Amino acid sequence: MNPALNELINAIFRWLHVVAGVAWVGHLYFFNFVNGPFAKTMDAATKKAVVPELMPRALFWFRWGAAWTFITGIMLFGAVYYMGGFLFEGDAEKNYGLALGLSVLALVAIFLYDVIQKQMKGTMVANAICLILLAAVYVALRKVGHFSSKALYIHVGAILGTVMAMNVWMRIWPAQKKIIAAIKAGTAPDADVVALAGLRSRQNTFMSVPLIFFMVSNHFPLMFGDTDPAHRLVGIPMRDVTVVLIILAGFGLVHLLYKKSASVQGL
Repeated sequence: MNPALNELINAIFRWLHVVAGVAWVGHLYFFNFVNGPFAKTMDAATKKAVVPELMPRALFWFRWGAAWTFITGIMLFGAVYYMGGFLFEGDAEKNYGLALGLSVLALVAIFLYDVIQKQMKGTMVANAICLILLAAVYVALRKVGHFSSKALYIHVGAILGTVMAMNVWMRIWPAQKKIIAAIKAGTAPDADVVALAGLRSRQNTFMSVPLIFFMVSNHFPLMFGDTDPAHRLVGIPMRDVTVVLIILAGFGLVHLLYKKSASVQGL
């Protein structure tokens, strides 16, 4: 592709990607850190008056923010990595067929996440298995696909973002429609539906903080590019260690934000 055209596409879709992401993640944080604690203070009559008016409006921007973040992300991904020459290590064989196959493998892993979450009762165990699954895909991209450091990081972000978008459209939005309808009718929402919506929303919140780092990671070569053999931790390149540290730090920050949100009071 013409370099000037590629840069123009990059700029336009990056701009749209960030705007859509702000709308999406902003509403995600509103639901989890503001509306969640607030909803616990409402009685049944207040919920019946407030929820059918507030939630459909907020969920409109939430789900379409997710959709457009995903769509523009895919366009940006294709323009920068598949057509922009950043997908492989400098001297690696540029096997685009293999790269596409590994992308399909990542999609399979994403749907396995959903199966694991639905089938396993122990949430922490299910989450741990999903993180191991993410690590396996990462290793496959690195060892088999010979993806560049920059591409590895953006793939982690793309996987997290796709999982989050899938949660919004396939789990959270369908569940919320049932919850809103029940509250509007003056009946108690199904407890399993409420639990499902809450679980996937919380998981999206935890994933969102590492995701944001990986979205902007291509600006920080000091972090994604450190493969110096002298810089290793138990034999693992610092580039790969950094991925783990970013995910753990992001999860820790979200945990602190949940604790803080529970202590914020109205006037």
